[in-house]
Amino acid sequence: MKTRAFSSGAATDRRKRIMSRTRLTDARVRALRAKKTTRNVRDTSLAGFGVRILPSGGKRFFMHTQHEGQRIWKIVGDPADMTVAEAREQARGLLASLRSGRPDGETLFETVAGAAFRRHGRQWKPSTLSVNRHYLDKHILPRFAGQRIADITAQDVRDWFATMHATPVSADRSMPVLSIIMKVAEADGLRPEGTNPCGGIKRYRRQNRDRFLSEAEIARLGRALLDPSPAVALIRLLALTGCRASELRTLRWTDCRDGHIFLRDSKTGPRMVWLSGAARAVLDALPRMSPWVFPAVRRDGSMTRATLRHAWGKVRKKAGLMDVRLHDLRHTYASVAVTSGETVLAVGRLLGHRDPETTLKYAHHTEADAERASALMGTVLGAVRT
Repeated sequence: MKTRAFSSGAATDRRKRIMSRTRLTDARVRALRAKKTTRNVRDTSLAGFGVRILPSGGKRFFMHTQHEGQRIWKIVGDPADMTVAEAREQARGLLASLRSGRPDGETLFETVAGAAFRRHGRQWKPSTLSVNRHYLDKHILPRFAGQRIADITAQDVRDWFATMHATPVSADRSMPVLSIIMKVAEADGLRPEGTNPCGGIKRYRRQNRDRFLSEAEIARLGRALLDPSPAVALIRLLALTGCRASELRTLRWTDCRDGHIFLRDSKTGPRMVWLSGAARAVLDALPRMSPWVFPAVRRDGSMTRATLRHAWGKVRKKAGLMDVRLHDLRHTYASVAVTSGETVLAVGRLLGHRDPETTLKYAHHTEADAERASALMGTVLGAVRT
């Protein structure tokens, strides 16, 4: 009897060690350390919800309950990708689905879409989050809301994609958003692995919108950029560096030193921009009356998009380039550099490209054209006149 009592007590202690209970918070989950055996820590605020700590150190949120005599165990997600509040909300949704008679495999599309945006939204830039939310609300939810995530097939996605043939840009940009949602469904066990229905669907072939300035157009642009105003100086610097407008519009003087521009943030993260003599001359000619290189006109802060757009409208009208976008200056800079003999890797680094394939699309002009264009870019745009 004593032996059994001792064994029973030891077993009870072991169960307590393996499965404890606490009010889960992000800090507590981070503080949990791996042991020799897998253990579960259950949440005291939501029955059935908890976190599993593996001997390897990995952690997984889970939902565990009984339904109609069956044991239901579901992995909710990885604490590295979601907060406790997000995981708890998702687990609560799964439990509600069971109680309403809908098994966990019948979770609705919009539930997973919400979880995907909460999970990935923290990693997206605000502008990216806003754009992705737009495509979700306008193009994806109207088609898939109310459907069970596990039932959506590749044919369903192809049919939906085909309905947007008249708006190929929206179609091509909506597809990656839908794919992310499906990947989250797989990661959370709501679809079998390898069943993403977005795979293998070809994007629309759109007419290339990239515009590259010719030798004559570069000369006309140079003459139109002789105005010494800050907004025109910004446009000149864009042409001489290949930077994005958002990168230079918010530039601070503390970011300009040692012949370089140090961008705090860009589409691909922080990076350094090398300045030619002509580009440095643009900066040297500007007054330093504000922390911003290109300050706003009537308020604190950097130059507004509206001010830059207005200035570009006047410049391109003066140069007779009404079909040229401001971003096309970046395309022209890249094309001139690539076709002048610079390596794709070097030009990609100048532009902040992650993928060399992005840079390769600019290699299309002849060497002679590139040489003439490069000389003009330096002589015409490089001459700062006040």
